[in-house]
Amino acid sequence: MKFKILCSSLIPLILAVLLPNTNELNWYTIPNNNGVPPTMPGEIEELVKENSAYYVGDRTKKELYLTFDEGYENGYTSPVLDTLKKQNVKAAFFVVKPYIDTNKELVNRMAKEGHLVCNHSWHHPSMAKISDMDKFTSELREVENTYKETTGLEMPKFFRPPMGKYSELSLNYTKQLGYKTIFWSMAYFDWDVNKQPDKQQAMEKLLKRTHNGSIILLHTVSKTNAEILHELINKWKAEGYTFKTLNELP
Repeated sequence: MKFKILCSSLIPLILAVLLPNTNELNWYTIPNNNGVPPTMPGEIEELVKENSAYYVGDRTKKELYLTFDEGYENGYTSPVLDTLKKQNVKAAFFVVKPYIDTNKELVNRMAKEGHLVCNHSWHHPSMAKISDMDKFTSELREVENTYKETTGLEMPKFFRPPMGKYSELSLNYTKQLGYKTIFWSMAYFDWDVNKQPDKQQAMEKLLKRTHNGSIILLHTVSKTNAEILHELINKWKAEGYTFKTLNELP
């Protein structure tokens, strides 16, 4: 009897050790502003590697990965696509299901022009707070299905956690579903449409933060981003950078 009681009391402790952690974490990086990738704590680096997650590409090559988050349309995605087409640069657009539902023409254009249209969830929740595997799966599958219905194509298996919120468990679930989690190594405050950054300051900030293998996060709701993108790409090219797609991550 004592043995049974002891075993039952140990089970929660054993599970706590064996199962992935459910604590919510917030992804962020501290820029070095000197052409060097941000340094992450060792336990975060290990967690990223174990779960097919990325925040940076090859640190030895002058390559950039341009990514955009699409929560809703603010009139600037089309100009961004125009610029990318002129510059012959391919990017990744992370979309939520409602964005696809209400912007089918733009989503089809992204795909037809060779960009990756990737998963940003159905409802834009903190994925760290979804411990039920079925609910977690539906957040991704609904976007996949809607994208295929819209374009006739399979959605690339790249996922960006909404708001950068994640846990060890959410990364594990994402990997089980065949996805690579895509964080970022450089970004800036560009998502508040009522507090748009000054164009010159935004340009200077982004150029300072650029480094080999940068995975760059920008938001297409930003008027500033749409206005500086052409010149920004020109400056990156002048500095010797080339652009890669997420499919080319090492």
